[in-house]
Amino acid sequence: MVAAIGEIVRNGVMFDIKNWGGEAFNPESLPSVVEQLFALFEARETDYLLVGGIALLSYVDGRNTQDVDFILSKADLAGVPEIAVRDENRDFVRGDFSGLQIDLLLTQNKLFDLVRKRFATVRSFGGMTVRTVTVEGLVLLKLYALPSLYRQGNFDRVSIYESDITLLLMNYSVDVESLMKLLRKYLLESDLLEVRETVVAIQARLRRFDRSRLSEES
Repeated sequence: MVAAIGEIVRNGVMFDIKNWGGEAFNPESLPSVVEQLFALFEARETDYLLVGGIALLSYVDGRNTQDVDFILSKADLAGVPEIAVRDENRDFVRGDFSGLQIDLLLTQNKLFDLVRKRFATVRSFGGMTVRTVTVEGLVLLKLYALPSLYRQGNFDRVSIYESDITLLLMNYSVDVESLMKLLRKYLLESDLLEVRETVVAIQARLRRFDRSRLSEES
């Protein structure tokens, strides 16, 4: 069973050296804060979808994470005024809920709305069932994000996203061609070519891994 979301976030905060000696904040409160957030979502019938690092950890072993990511509409966000908006642009909102950082992908972005509607399942976190993005939805979101990260020169994050995609494709059967066809509607042709090159490189790496594994087993 995957650990409770609050425990995952608490561990991510506690084990990040950058948080040591910082503002007086007790990470032990995070599990109860997370429970309060999901209780609010349920009470107000919030149409959320869990994405990001927490969702990834329900499928593969990955890095620590200190925030919780959702796809959400602006109307549903307005229905939870307890989330304090700290930063906002056309497609994204960063908020705070009693010390818990929340990153929101807004459904006014048509790809995010598509993922919320078509790539959703239910996963268990510490006994709590949560509406969560599917493996295919995670791969789609990460491929979609790569061209923007390339332009920003954010290669640390590029490396993380490419590693996440590799782990997901290594452990699950994903129809990548179908995802690439979907991306045609949402990316420029030049961006799509860059994503295609990344996918080809990842698939070649996985084939090499498979050949090495088979050679060791024989």
